[in-house]
Amino acid sequence: MTMELSHYIGAAIVLVIMTLGGLYSGRQINSSSDFTSGGRRAGSGIVAGTIIGTLVGGASTIGTAQLAFTEGFSAWWFTLGNGFGCLILGLFFAKPLYQSGHVTLPQMISAEYGRTAAMLSAVLTSLGSFLSIISQFLSGIALITALSSLGPVSATILVLLLMMAYVIFGGVWGTGIVGVLKALLMYLGVGLCGVLAVKLQGGVSAFRLALPEAVYFDLFSRGLIVNMGSVVSVVVGVVTGQVYIQAIIAAKTLKTSRQGAWISMLLIPLIGLAGIYVGMFMRIQAPGMDPVYALPVFVMSYLPPVLAGAVLATLLVTLVGSGAGMALGISAMVGQDLFKVYVAPNASDRKMLFVTRLVIFVVLVLSGVMTIGNLGSGILGWSFISMGLRGAVAFAPLAMALFLPGKVAKGYAYVAMAAGPILVFGGQWLLPSWFNPILIGVGGPVAIMLTGWARGRQNHNEIS
Repeated sequence: MTMELSHYIGAAIVLVIMTLGGLYSGRQINSSSDFTSGGRRAGSGIVAGTIIGTLVGGASTIGTAQLAFTEGFSAWWFTLGNGFGCLILGLFFAKPLYQSGHVTLPQMISAEYGRTAAMLSAVLTSLGSFLSIISQFLSGIALITALSSLGPVSATILVLLLMMAYVIFGGVWGTGIVGVLKALLMYLGVGLCGVLAVKLQGGVSAFRLALPEAVYFDLFSRGLIVNMGSVVSVVVGVVTGQVYIQAIIAAKTLKTSRQGAWISMLLIPLIGLAGIYVGMFMRIQAPGMDPVYALPVFVMSYLPPVLAGAVLATLLVTLVGSGAGMALGISAMVGQDLFKVYVAPNASDRKMLFVTRLVIFVVLVLSGVMTIGNLGSGILGWSFISMGLRGAVAFAPLAMALFLPGKVAKGYAYVAMAAGPILVFGGQWLLPSWFNPILIGVGGPVAIMLTGWARGRQNHNEIS
């Protein structure tokens, strides 16, 4: 399956639109503050665009269609969980985050538990975000190899170069402004694919006749505990994600930040639903195909060439933007919380901007190398584990720092942050397949922090 001239025309139209948005975004960057927090000038559309532009990537589109090909509606939990996470972010976390006076997650951790805790959180949460970038690389490789003669290594290099170009000159404004354009095109393109899949199949009821209902129309077909663990991993991953925190902080007002989170909450699950119907449709039409190609092949087979090219280009920009957004989040934490604190406390603004962009380069190169060693693995699997790992490290300490400041001794935070990844990876090896280790990876640190809070109250009462 190869692209024709009409496909390239459609793709070129989308890329021109994105390029113009990127050039405009680059004009908004005058300092490292603009690069990492948008100078607190972002409206609700930019906030939502930044969140959606990162969350709705290859995992939410190509990865969801891939899992729906074999599991049906159980694939919806990733985008549903993202929606729940945005709801919680807007309802409970937006206000303390916006009023914290800090730009990054480790800065908030440092203010409450000290610099050692901040360094620990920066390193471990960056690892979680790093794994998420791999899922975007896998999506990009699937898309490019399905439509061209390029091999996996060449496709990886191409995705790497595109991610660098996408974010390195735009920062938050690049992911936000282009994110708005991308979200509009994505919902038009993938949404059309979902509607078309239902129409071609003859309606929703026709899917029920063609596929086993117990597998494809059961949200819990992979198991209740497995799916609930997936939801928990995504929710805590959103709340503790650096790029989502930056989006909230970049807003003009608290009200604007909440509106952006709630817009994201409403829109993100819809893209997953469209991907599910495409995945199930391709299962019916081509049951022997590699599931990872479900969405790209549908686009090429059932859309007019110009429109297909536009949708494919949008998919590519989507996964590129999602991976680039994660790299931006890592660079902000490494630059602000490691380099400026431990290496060059008096670094100039220009030097900090250089370091931030250098970190993006290094992170993306390492992600590409890791991807080549894990070709063929499930896209959503990487996304679930990355968000769960990030939440296991930071969710409990962050929640306590924001809602119960000064109530938990810093030693408990150290133990909780170290215990999270140990419980996640240990559970992955030791627990049965029907149990999601994210549950103990997040629950363990929560229990540790609550114990610290209870001990603190007890000691206070004894002194009183």
